[in-house]
Amino acid sequence: MDCSNSNGGSKRLLDLAQRLRLYKPPIFPEDILDDIMEDKVVSEVSYSESTTSMAQNTEKFRYKRAAVLICIFEGDAGDLRVVLTKRSSMLSTYSGEVALPGGKAEEGDKDDKDTAKREAMEEIGLDPELVDVVTVLEPFFSKYLMRVVPVIGILHDKKAFKAVLNPAEVEAVFDAPLEMFLKDENRSEEKMEWKGENYLIHLFDYEMEHKKYLIWGLTAGILIRAASVVYQRPPAFMEHNPKFKLPQLI
Repeated sequence: MDCSNSNGGSKRLLDLAQRLRLYKPPIFPEDILDDIMEDKVVSEVSYSESTTSMAQNTEKFRYKRAAVLICIFEGDAGDLRVVLTKRSSMLSTYSGEVALPGGKAEEGDKDDKDTAKREAMEEIGLDPELVDVVTVLEPFFSKYLMRVVPVIGILHDKKAFKAVLNPAEVEAVFDAPLEMFLKDENRSEEKMEWKGENYLIHLFDYEMEHKKYLIWGLTAGILIRAASVVYQRPPAFMEHNPKFKLPQLI
């Protein structure tokens, strides 16, 4: 349940929440993939085949889905900040990297918002009742073709959040100013290659409490887009979001 009463909070956060609830993400081509896949499956499965067969064919065309939580709160200096994690070094993918709380959708999740809040609870102990979910952004695709939906939530009462880390998934939790992802300071870009294709990614160097973090790749791309929406202005650099090749529907 979203905390629509906003648990109090500053006027700035209340105004931001109200504005973001009106935000509509742009139409994204991958948004129609599910419909295309369903139509393709229906056209290829005869009416005499069982529902089990149809379900198996549907699964063949379905992308894996995930959601991440962009949890924004107001810092002591009055700036807008976002909660980030450092993934456990024991994980098989993206180990030790900076990430947003989130993960793969599970059967019991009602929607992407549910997925993001559940994962944040499991990873860092963030009570879903503290998060005022206000909007979602267009989906991003990881290089493994995981469909990742960024969910923006407002944490009106930061003091009520007491992080409890799941050590199997998260090594540390910290926060960073959201506006830094619109600035060219401490930012670099790098050309990378994946399956024969070259693309550019953003990298942000960040230091907090004498600890250094590198925020890059998909996480950086999502935060750039989120900051653009929140601050209603484009970044001070050219935005690069790689378009990984999607498999052909056959």
